[in-house]
Amino acid sequence: MRWLLDRLLLAVFILTTSAYSDYLDTSGGSQSDLLSQSRQRTRSTLSAFRDAVIQTIWSIPDTPDPSRQPSHRHGTGPPSTIQRRYAGDVVLRFRIRSSQEASALADAVSTLFLDVWESTPQWLDVRLSKDVVPSLLGLLPPSLQHAHAPLMHDLAQAVADSYPAAGITEHTPSPRSQRAFSPTLGSSNEADQTNIFFRNYQPLSVITPWMRLLHSLFSTHVRMISVGTSYEGRDIQALRIGVHPTNSQAPSSPRKMIIVAGGSHAREWISTSTVNYVAYSFITAYGRDREITKLLEGFDWIFIPTLNPDGYVYSWQTDRLWRKNRQETSLRFCKGLDLDRSYGFEWNHEPPQDNPCSESFSGEAPFEGVEASRFANWVRNETANNNVRIVAFLDLHSYSQQVLYPFSYSCASAPPTLENLQELALGLAKAIRVTNGETYGVTSACEAKVPATSCSESNGPKAWPLIESGGGSALDWFYNELKVKYSFQIKLRDTGNYGFLLPAKNIVPTGEEAFNAIRYMGNFLLGNKGIELEDDHGHDEGAASSEDRVEEVPVPRQSPDTTKGWAASVENDIQFELRRRRRK
Repeated sequence: MRWLLDRLLLAVFILTTSAYSDYLDTSGGSQSDLLSQSRQRTRSTLSAFRDAVIQTIWSIPDTPDPSRQPSHRHGTGPPSTIQRRYAGDVVLRFRIRSSQEASALADAVSTLFLDVWESTPQWLDVRLSKDVVPSLLGLLPPSLQHAHAPLMHDLAQAVADSYPAAGITEHTPSPRSQRAFSPTLGSSNEADQTNIFFRNYQPLSVITPWMRLLHSLFSTHVRMISVGTSYEGRDIQALRIGVHPTNSQAPSSPRKMIIVAGGSHAREWISTSTVNYVAYSFITAYGRDREITKLLEGFDWIFIPTLNPDGYVYSWQTDRLWRKNRQETSLRFCKGLDLDRSYGFEWNHEPPQDNPCSESFSGEAPFEGVEASRFANWVRNETANNNVRIVAFLDLHSYSQQVLYPFSYSCASAPPTLENLQELALGLAKAIRVTNGETYGVTSACEAKVPATSCSESNGPKAWPLIESGGGSALDWFYNELKVKYSFQIKLRDTGNYGFLLPAKNIVPTGEEAFNAIRYMGNFLLGNKGIELEDDHGHDEGAASSEDRVEEVPVPRQSPDTTKGWAASVENDIQFELRRRRRK
């Protein structure tokens, strides 16, 4: 059965890879500057990759072709459109040391309509044209004149390298490999290294058939659904994963649901890939891993790779760094709304969110963003008419490596369940850290942008201006309006070396970190404090007898003794941190 599954998944990926080759040819139909030479290079690269996979599946001997010489080049270089669009741009990081500097930077960014990549209490990353740098510096105080440095020396090349065609030859599997794809989840990286789908970022034209395939192969616990329709008419696709009780006589209590969403901002490709990775990990572990099986029996999991399909497609076809959706605005030449500023709770229409040309434009009214509105309607319908209770919401973004809890709109307001939020957030961060050693900060979404000390002052967040307002966020709306007790926004890798252009080699490790964090959350909500409780004989407390146990799959996990020690360490760390925060 495993042999057949391997080949089915590979066959579909071959078809979708070929579809991506066609996509590269046709998507540029309106862009005459996609050179035919570039098309031919892309086609030949993908064809060679496809042929190698076919040889692996059917054990076809590798016959040398004298007309083809091996190539070890890292891609074919950026298309001319990328060079023209980004060659004159630079990403600068400004170090911020006072509220006066933060205020001056906020005013300058608003005046020049600059693209803020990320901001924290210590620094701000901003993308702008090199020609605009003198104008920006002219608006800043002397202390900021030299308090900046470029993050990327060649933005255009970094953009080009983020597309699969830039490095696909480097990852082409050997035709003699006996295992080109594996649906298992081993503790080593062997399975992940041979999983073709996660070696590169994937366009929507590949993700959609991949989701359909998972629905077809795992129909016992996977459904492909739509949670709404985009402005341009695309379905907002999702995978609904879970196993419902078969006892029809049992009381019909509301089914608990956990939503994991990504891609609200189109350019954050790592969030989309991470949602896919976690969904795939849960799907393939069901029935073979006791812990994951319990999580799928206890909850319905909704995995939404991108809440912004129009923007995601546009980021592949036209502008890799596009952030908003593709909705028309009052200014024809400034399209798009920031979907994560479109929700109805504490919606904000102050500068810069009132300008259609701003990257954080929130629209003219709450829920004007089509995708946000339709997703919210779907969620309301689930809770009102389908006997569902949403117990957790995770909104994946990039970048800066932070686990954030409400509120986003204000630092002056504390959520009523603050200690519960902090306890789980600290556990999520610890689960991430023990995976690959990456450190994620834990704070409120507002305090992630201003120093915590400024939030305790009498005049609240105005003591340290917010460079980008957080009103109208999905995080706050789910927590306050839907009363979802555990609502979080997780900002994934990295901390600025690549920003939104994170190399594809980070897809699997970032996915591993998110998988372990979300698994921890599921177990936490089951009352296990993030781990399976085991007795002295290594049996799960209250677990089924050995005859009823499911087969184990080697999902990354520790031995019973190690698990107990790790769980105790997590709990001790969390309690210490909570006591420290209470003293503050």
